[in-house]
Amino acid sequence: MDSVIKAVVVYLVLWLVIRSSGRRTLGQLTVFDFILFLIVGGAAQRALMGQDYSLTNAFLVIITFVAIDILLSFVERDVPGVAKILKGVPTIVVENGHVLSGRLRRARVTEDEVLEAARHSHGLERMDQIRFAILEASGRISIIPRAPGDKPDAPVTAG
Repeated sequence: MDSVIKAVVVYLVLWLVIRSSGRRTLGQLTVFDFILFLIVGGAAQRALMGQDYSLTNAFLVIITFVAIDILLSFVERDVPGVAKILKGVPTIVVENGHVLSGRLRRARVTEDEVLEAARHSHGLERMDQIRFAILEASGRISIIPRAPGDKPDAPVTAG
């Protein structure tokens, strides 16, 4: 039972740490992020296993993690609003070619990263060619290009 309690606690702590690090970490894993996750994984393994490296304990911890993941997926599906807390919500960071600086800053995303996503997905080179850039809950940046005849508007929402 001790292993199950440890697994639940470690799962929750890791979820909080990764969730608080922001969506950018999930969508754009740098070498530093990868090394950090390896170190965190090693530390979590030692915390979970303690001195008990038996197969039984390892399987118990794995089963606990899978059970938590399944339980959370049911909760997300059946309880309105929980998915927003667990997974986050998309955030518009560029609207009608105008950068929403406050949102970019909060998301720790740069204009260059938005333009990179625009180049990769649609071959766009300038911010004014973007109708919307959306930082998805997954950390990926979705780009919706302007239609050829669209006129530049002022952004509708505030940053």
